[in-house]
Amino acid sequence: MSIAGVTRELLVRYLDLWVPGAVHSPHGATFLHGSATELDGDIAEAALRACAEFGDRLSRKRLTLLYVTAAKGLEQRLSAVQRELRTPAELSVHVMSGDVAVLLKALGARSGPLLSMIEGIDPAVVADARPAEVITVDVPRDRLRDFELTTAVTLVGPQAERTIGFGTRSAKSLEAFKNEMWALDEYAGVRYRDPNDPEGHLMDITLDPNPGALRRELLTYLRGGDRSVTELKRFALTETVYRAADAVKVVTALLQSGAVTREPKEGRLGGDVRIRIAG
Repeated sequence: MSIAGVTRELLVRYLDLWVPGAVHSPHGATFLHGSATELDGDIAEAALRACAEFGDRLSRKRLTLLYVTAAKGLEQRLSAVQRELRTPAELSVHVMSGDVAVLLKALGARSGPLLSMIEGIDPAVVADARPAEVITVDVPRDRLRDFELTTAVTLVGPQAERTIGFGTRSAKSLEAFKNEMWALDEYAGVRYRDPNDPEGHLMDITLDPNPGALRRELLTYLRGGDRSVTELKRFALTETVYRAADAVKVVTALLQSGAVTREPKEGRLGGDVRIRIAG
């Protein structure tokens, strides 16, 4: 499976989570797939097919798919998919070129939930919808500063790599995105790398990722002073490719090895327990 294939499957899995809740908004929901050049047609079609699976839930609800690209030919391809699937009128598909902010305003897409997947487009143009979430392709993470919570992972193949970013204002959404990221089937030849890992270790795509990189990052974080379990979980969620639950597993292992200590010394490992480097 290619890097594009992993990207496609990650988007589809997250759409499966996002659409059912988003369409309950009285203002409707919008999925934007935009590129400054040419969209990946396979990813665009997969997104439409994923959204169309919820067609039976769209009675008196509105879901808009906006594809922004300068390339030609995508509209005909997506129209054929709509005819094949007999998508309802409440699922509208628009293929356009031009300024993303202007197009979103014209469609009234800023007043309801907006999920975007963009490449070569400034994430700031989609940040003011309420709520807004964005998946980026090869966009520096600091460009996601308009989103409170962000993460990024680099997909590494035999001859190429691609960094996928995610920005949201919901810790629940960030955790959900990461759960889907690690729940992907293992793809031969494609591995993950944490962009923040100075040693650049590669990790297999698996529900139970190797905790080595997280162990090193948590110990480095703890050298700045003792932290609560809640702080360590949030650090893992927002500053690494790992999930909050992975942090709990690593902290438990560090306690068992004696590398760190806890206060109080007994009881469950609750969020208010303080962890510090041993010695």
